[in-house]
Amino acid sequence: MALQLGLGLPQTGTYDLATDVPAVARAADEMGYDSVWVLERIMRPEEPVDDMYLIPGQPWADYFRSVADPLVTLSLAASVTERVKLGSAVLVGPLHQPFLLARALGTLDAASGGRIVAGLGTGWSRDEYAAAGVDYDSRGAALDELLDVCAAVWGPDPVSYEGRRTRFTPSAVGPKPAGRIPVLLAGSTDRALRRLVRRADGWLPSMVTNEQVAAARARIAELAREEGRDPAELTTTVRASVKLTDRPLDGDRRPCQGSLEQIVDDLRGAARAGVDEVLLDNQLTCGSAQELIESAKQLREAVSQAGL
Repeated sequence: MALQLGLGLPQTGTYDLATDVPAVARAADEMGYDSVWVLERIMRPEEPVDDMYLIPGQPWADYFRSVADPLVTLSLAASVTERVKLGSAVLVGPLHQPFLLARALGTLDAASGGRIVAGLGTGWSRDEYAAAGVDYDSRGAALDELLDVCAAVWGPDPVSYEGRRTRFTPSAVGPKPAGRIPVLLAGSTDRALRRLVRRADGWLPSMVTNEQVAAARARIAELAREEGRDPAELTTTVRASVKLTDRPLDGDRRPCQGSLEQIVDDLRGAARAGVDEVLLDNQLTCGSAQELIESAKQLREAVSQAGL
């Protein structure tokens, strides 16, 4: 099976949401991308409790100052596209009230003709949890409850649920998704991978090397067999921060950063490691929507010519 390609939508403050999101989404649909994706970041504290991604000494990225709401962004993309999947990489699930998020995703799926991919994670920022009024230490249990509520709300009526954050008596809840919404989970700890095998359709890591992917996929396969699941049922979609340069980069470089040839070679390695889809996010290294589209076109054509 050919490697699928996704494209990150322009959500940061350097873009105009009203014009740039529809333009990029429409271009991705026309260029043959398989999917378009959003991320979630709700704030940039001036004095954060945690360093970025929990990396000691790592300052928060400046673009966190303005990241558009992911569901609003997906709605804009859905309205101008017909074919591409519409994914989140990732929604920080516990920041949302479970019932309302399940309804929103179900409505988006119905409106888009069954194209939503729900990528979920627990995040890492205690500042964001405080802003959302959610207990950070219970984030794993909160994600589990969200998964339960989604399964209920997206299923046949009447639906009901009794949990810690969500309680509703037997009710009709619509609109229902147009089809089955795939759920992808982020996280690479053993606990996260066990949840993935029990609860999800695939793994959604960010900015990992092909070697890390291969090792994690081997662990996922082992856990899947323990749970009685076919490992082949579990997909792997990798989010990559793309930086396309005119010349090859020397020395250590991050995956999908460098010349067109280097990036294609990284994607070839990803396919060998068992990746099903790579989300190419180049919004941070482009100065305009048109530049983002041109970069995406170059990447799409190079991948096609490489036969990936």
